[in-house]
Amino acid sequence: MTLAQHDLSADQDPETIDHETRATDDDHEALRVWLRLLTCTNIVESRLRNQLRTGFESTLPRFDLMAQLDRNPDGLKMRELSRRLMVTGGNVTGLTDKLVEEGLVERRDDPRDRRAYSVHLTPAGKKAFRQMAKSHEGWVVELFSGLDHAEKTQLLELLNRLKRHLTSLDSGTP
Repeated sequence: MTLAQHDLSADQDPETIDHETRATDDDHEALRVWLRLLTCTNIVESRLRNQLRTGFESTLPRFDLMAQLDRNPDGLKMRELSRRLMVTGGNVTGLTDKLVEEGLVERRDDPRDRRAYSVHLTPAGKKAFRQMAKSHEGWVVELFSGLDHAEKTQLLELLNRLKRHLTSLDSGTP
């Protein structure tokens, strides 16, 4: 029996089990906050993945790569794309190869380094990305529509404070 099966009560559907449902009131508050954040992130990401797949026959990694290129019209080298997307070079290469085949991105030689090239959106890629981005924004707005403006502002501030704290831990400053 898996942990998820073991933790199910008689009235819970296995499809609705998430990280947070495994937490109890006895767990540390910080752990419960972390599990709630992780659960919300997973739910939002899952819905966005589904919307991209059904609406555009695309994936979140493709969308993310194209978004990086849209923000950087002068193009990006593969190493920089890999760093920004936080994936291996092999993953970026495979994804880029597919997008090149589809005519959505192109590789251009780097005039400063003959061994290197940069990746750019093609005009067709720009058009396709802008359509996806407009829909993506609408989906995100809808997903967060359960919070009013003040609540979203408060959540942004709280997450900003958490981010600053986490960053300070990395830099050694309290």
